Formats: sequence, structure tokens, C-alpha cells
Amino acid sequence: MKKLLILLSAAFMLACNAPEKKAGSSTPLTDTTVKTGGNKLISIDGKYNVWTKKIGEGKIKVLLLHGGPGFSHDYMECFEDFLPKEGIEFYYYDQLGCGNSDAPADTSLYNIARYVEEVEQVRKGLGLDNFYIFGHSWGGLLAMEYLHKYQSHVKGAILSNMTAGMKDYTGYSAELKKKLFSARDIAVYDSLDRLKKYDSPQYNDLLMNKLYSKVICQIPVSNWPEPLMRAFKKANHNVYIQMQGVDEFHVTGNFKNWEFWDKLPQIKVPTLVLGGMNDEMNPVSMKKEGQLLPNSRTYLCPKGSHMAMYDDQQNYFTALLGFLKDVDSSTFKPDVK
Repeated sequence: MKKLLILLSAAFMLACNAPEKKAGSSTPLTDTTVKTGGNKLISIDGKYNVWTKKIGEGKIKVLLLHGGPGFSHDYMECFEDFLPKEGIEFYYYDQLGCGNSDAPADTSLYNIARYVEEVEQVRKGLGLDNFYIFGHSWGGLLAMEYLHKYQSHVKGAILSNMTAGMKDYTGYSAELKKKLFSARDIAVYDSLDRLKKYDSPQYNDLLMNKLYSKVICQIPVSNWPEPLMRAFKKANHNVYIQMQGVDEFHVTGNFKNWEFWDKLPQIKVPTLVLGGMNDEMNPVSMKKEGQLLPNSRTYLCPKGSHMAMYDDQQNYFTALLGFLKDVDSSTFKPDVK
């Protein structure tokens, strides 16, 4: 007992004589690199800057191509809740004319071929190779065109909520108009269309509450996720009109003659065709797309629309994560054609 007391006394004295550690002290930081929270501007064509942001750390690296055209990365922020915790590193990228990137007034810049070269410059600027490319909606169109020219740099691709041709898109949009608009809705829409009153409250009410709430995002518009609403508010309509037209029913821009069906068999990398059964893209056509891609898997979210990443979220991200992990582990098996 006496020996124990001596030992305890000695330990107490040592503790009392130990240097006092100041509150809040930590190991000095030695990395002097300027940190930017993952944000990086990349020079395009030697005269413009586009914005990118790295999220997470991991050997699986994914470059996101947002939709629109003319929208921004904002609506994709839900990816932060699913990919990083699985060890997946991904990159936001606002295309030229969108979001945090430069927005030149020269509308001739907003065409498919130039955007393909822009993606390649972004890839080089980020130092990506053997990476995954993810394209949603118009971003899916862009991803197809990028893969047709540059797939040697790509390990796998996700074509989300996009068909492979404009004839199919406009044909299905016409069907949706008849299905979702009442006879009176059609009369009002056509009247406003003839007068080109595309900024009128009636016109926007028809699109938001009769079309978008059914095939874009099935969550009531008043409860749409904040990142999605933010993306709509930030949209560059000049880019949208130049490339598509005034809305889903008028494809008069650079997209109007786009058809990719015959080129799909030339995309050899593992590909996931991802969509929704209630999408503004024809589910039958997305299945056809998957059939024509030789090394693909197709999954249509049973409750999902064009924004299945929100209105059928668990199914959407389960399919996406499963694909990425299967390709990365060399266990990917394409659908039987």
C-alpha cells in the first residue's frame, strides 16, 4: 500500500510539473498552398473561364455535365449526400454561359461542337483520365457527343434522362401536351404561342403546373428542393433559346436536327442509361438507347420523372452507385441484348 502511494504521488508531481497546453493549440500547418474549397477556374479557348468544384476524395472520379441548356450545376447538389461517403470524388462544372462561368454575349459560341471541345479542355484542366462522365438531360446529349470523339479517356459513362434524337423528343413532347393539357389548356397555350407571350403568367403557369410538375419533378412545385428552384432562377434563357427554343414544344435552335441513334453502337465503354418511368423523355426510347449501346445497363426509376434524382432518389442513387462500383471493381455485366 505504501509503495502504491509513493507511485501515485510521483505521478501527481510529474503531472503538475508538465508544461501547460494552451487552449486551442494545434499542430502548426505546413502546407502553404492556397486553398479554395475545391473551386477552380479553367481557361477555355484562351479567352473565357469556366467554373469547376471538386467534392470528396476517392479513386472513382466523376465529371458532372448539367442539363438545360443554360442551367447550372446547382440542382445536382443532392449528389453530395450520396457520392462522397462512398469514397467517390466528383466535379461540378458550369458550362460556358451558365452559373458561375463566363457568359459571353456572342450566342454563336453556344453550339454542340464547341461544347464538346470545352468538355475536353475541362478534362485536361482538372487532370482527369480514366474517369467517369455523367450527363443529365442536355448534359446526356453532350456526353454522347463527347464519347463519340474522346471515349479513350473515359472509364464509364452515365447517360441520365436523355433520349438519342430530337425527332423522338419532339414527338413525345407533343404526346405529353395532349395527355397533360386539357382542351382549354391547349387553346390557351396555342393562343399565347401565336402571340409569342412566353413571359406571361398564364404561359408559365401552364408549363410549371401542368407539365413540369408531372414530368420534370413530381414533387409539388411549391415544395421543390431548393437547389432545383435555384437552378431555375439562375437559368440563362439566351443559351436555352439559342440551343433549343422557347420551350419543350419548340425545338428551333441548334438541337433541331440532332440525331445520334446510328452512332450509339460506337460507344464501347461501360454505360448506364438512367431515367424515369414518368420522364419527359420517352421511357421506351431510353430502353431502345440502352439496347443500341453494346456495353450498357438500363435502369428506369419506377417512380421517377426527369428529376428522378429527387422524386425517386433512393432508386436513382442505388442504380448509379451500383454501376460505378461494378465498373471500378471489374464486375460490371451489361444487359443481355
